[in-house]
Amino acid sequence: MIEGRPPSVAHLLLERVKETPDRVAYRYPIPDSDTGGGREEWRSLTWAQALERVQAVAAGLAELGVRAEERVAIASATRIEWILADFGVMCAGAAVTTVYPTTNAEETAYILADSGSRVLIADNAQQLAKVRERAAELPELIAVVLFDGDGRTEEGDPFEVLSLADLEARGAGRLAEEPGLVESAVGRITADQLATLIYTSGTTGRPKGVRLVHDCWSFEARSAQAIGLVHPEDSQYLWLPLSHVFGKVLTSVHIACGFETAVDGRQDRIITNLPVVEPTFMVAVPRVFEKVYNGVAAKAREGGALKYRIFRWAAEVARDYAKEFQRSRDASGTGQVTGVLAAKHALADRLVYGKIREAFGGRIRGCISGSAALPPEIGFFFAGAGVPILEGYGMTESSAATAVNLPDTLRTGTCGRLLPGMEGRLAEEDGELLLRGPGIMRGYHNKPELTEDVFTDDGWFRTGDIAELSPDGFVTITDRKKDLIKTSGGKYVAPSDLENRFKTVCPYVANIVVVGDGRNFCSALVTLDEVEIMKWAAEEGGALAGRSYAEVCASAEARALVQGYVDEVNADVQRWQTIKKFAVLQRDFDLEHGEVTPSLKIKRAVVARSFSGEIESMYQGSREA
Repeated sequence: MIEGRPPSVAHLLLERVKETPDRVAYRYPIPDSDTGGGREEWRSLTWAQALERVQAVAAGLAELGVRAEERVAIASATRIEWILADFGVMCAGAAVTTVYPTTNAEETAYILADSGSRVLIADNAQQLAKVRERAAELPELIAVVLFDGDGRTEEGDPFEVLSLADLEARGAGRLAEEPGLVESAVGRITADQLATLIYTSGTTGRPKGVRLVHDCWSFEARSAQAIGLVHPEDSQYLWLPLSHVFGKVLTSVHIACGFETAVDGRQDRIITNLPVVEPTFMVAVPRVFEKVYNGVAAKAREGGALKYRIFRWAAEVARDYAKEFQRSRDASGTGQVTGVLAAKHALADRLVYGKIREAFGGRIRGCISGSAALPPEIGFFFAGAGVPILEGYGMTESSAATAVNLPDTLRTGTCGRLLPGMEGRLAEEDGELLLRGPGIMRGYHNKPELTEDVFTDDGWFRTGDIAELSPDGFVTITDRKKDLIKTSGGKYVAPSDLENRFKTVCPYVANIVVVGDGRNFCSALVTLDEVEIMKWAAEEGGALAGRSYAEVCASAEARALVQGYVDEVNADVQRWQTIKKFAVLQRDFDLEHGEVTPSLKIKRAVVARSFSGEIESMYQGSREA
């Protein structure tokens, strides 16, 4: 249990600045367009400089009339201003409502209205346009603050519009009159006071606002520090959406530990930024690691048959080495790999693995993965290549981190052990993971009936995930309770297992969704990575030369390619688990059609609706009994 933690992260921030005022807290890029067209520049903020801006934001909100626990929404891509605004809201004693910047006007208005947000802090005029369009639905909204642009109120606006610079200037003026304003506001924050409302994207219906109090974030911050997950000497590359709980928890851990964080939410800059930032750790979702693996494989393939054979050999050596290392460590505590395998690994390191570590910036000591399951074979590959991926587990309702692997005890394929202070047990009837502890939400905003449904009578939170707990405390998630497929023959199939197997063997896959509930066999919807499949099509030449992405996906050649990987998966599973039929789709699942969440989780129900015709065609003529 993490005893003696302060009531809030706002308290932690003030402590951090007192301890290391002149140490660099944040680095952030200034785009080329803002540097006269030259090379992109990275600037720094020390902890003291960051606090000065945070206090100005907090005082500026007080000047606007925002009071304790009133909601201030943030709708923006990940950037340094998001963090400063977030902590400004918290230091004002108010609560943050997070809104994904890709959320449409209708749902943005719903979230702002349901949360009762008084102020919206947004990155640009596009977000402002959404609330102007729905202003009649937002009677409680008094102001919109913009990171970019002048921030001018127009005739007819029912709320004030101002820039972040304007807000900070007002705050600075207020602080000149009341120097202790922010410290007093922080001093009044209590552990059980609302800190954050994060709306879950869900698969159907309106999103639910998850109520997370200040103690949730203080607990998360101190827990990560206590188990030694990260250290003051670390350097983090932060690109995850801060509107998501996974990104949000990282900002709290950062304050507790005091390491340097480079902030840039542009996903298309990740590969470019890594050698510049040179992080010691990075947090990402599994899809990122899958793309890195497939990209490395594709590059090797482009280098010719010999280079590709060397890569495939090295990949197998990496997996074997990681498995043997973990087996030896768990059995004897030594973690030694000797003999022929050790010699192979040393050679593969010179030929392949070193280049992979260089691509991560050269200083990487590990990555953390969450939000969805990482295919174990990809995890073993990176572990063997010297970039261990520490898989963890958590939900919005549990303030993200609930369990996590540690470098010295990494057990690939599991989510590690529960954080100190969190309790877990399995429901007797079906193995559902139940949780209890300081990180658990205090309910769904304005939805008491839904809140009651997800808690047991004795106060345990129902995660909806089927899990296993090892004797030494390691958590393994086997599937989502509601996603288990039961065929018409009465057999249960875990779709995520088949999907992960396919992602491991097929370097061209973007996404795969296995279906078959109530059917007499399993089938799959497959989407292909546009970059990789178009490279393959160009190499194939012939009939595929010059074809569009959709045409390539629809081709007999692409289907035959996918069939080979499906056969490979089917060879290693039980008969009732095999993928009997599949459809190669002509586009990937996307946000526009509502088929993925902003954190790239697949919405299975929406996918099934979007491609119901393709699904039904796979079962035409089959016996459903």
